[in-house]
Amino acid sequence: MSGKEKLNIVGLCGSLRAGSLNHALLRTLPDLAPDRMSITEAPSIGKIPLYNADLQNQSGFPAEVTALADAVRAADGVIIVSPEYNYSVPGVLKNALDWVSRVEDQPFKAKPVCLQSVSPGALGGARMQYHLRQVMVFLGADVFTTPEVFVGGAMQKFDEETLALTDEGTREFVSKQLGAFAEYVDRLSA
Repeated sequence: MSGKEKLNIVGLCGSLRAGSLNHALLRTLPDLAPDRMSITEAPSIGKIPLYNADLQNQSGFPAEVTALADAVRAADGVIIVSPEYNYSVPGVLKNALDWVSRVEDQPFKAKPVCLQSVSPGALGGARMQYHLRQVMVFLGADVFTTPEVFVGGAMQKFDEETLALTDEGTREFVSKQLGAFAEYVDRLSA
C-alpha cells in the first residue's frame, strides 16, 4: 500500500455489554484515526454458538462466523478492543477466534492486528492483551507492538452518561497509536 490509499480497518470488540467502555472506545476510533484510515465495526460476535467440532462437521460454519471471517479477510488490518476477564481473554472473543481459526484461507494469516483494552483497574487490561497476542500468533497474525494502548482508570476517562472518551491525554495517545498502526500496515503491504 502506497501510504496514500485509504486503509480499510475492521474493529472487533470483545465485550457484548450495552454500556461497555471497550465498545465506547471502538466507536471513538474513527474520530481519532488518521484521515486515510477508515474504521468500520466487524459483524457482531454475540450470536456465534460455542465452538463444537460436531456442530461444524454437521452444519458447517455458522453465518456469523463466515461474516466475521469475510470482514477480516477483506480488511487491510484489524483492531481488537477488549476487556480483561479473569486475567485473560473474554470467552465470547476467544470463542469467535476459535471458530475463525478453523476457516480455510485463514483470514488472520499475515493480517496486521492492533490491540487495545479498557479497564477500571490500573493495568488497563494488560494481561488480556498478552494472552490475546499468543492466540494471534497461532493464527499467523502480524500483531502491532508499540505503542500499546491500555486505558486504565477508565471510569474517570469516559463520560458516565454518553460513554464518550473525554480524557484528552488518552485521546491523543490512542490517536498516536492509530497513526503508528497505519504506518505498520503500509510497511507490511509494501
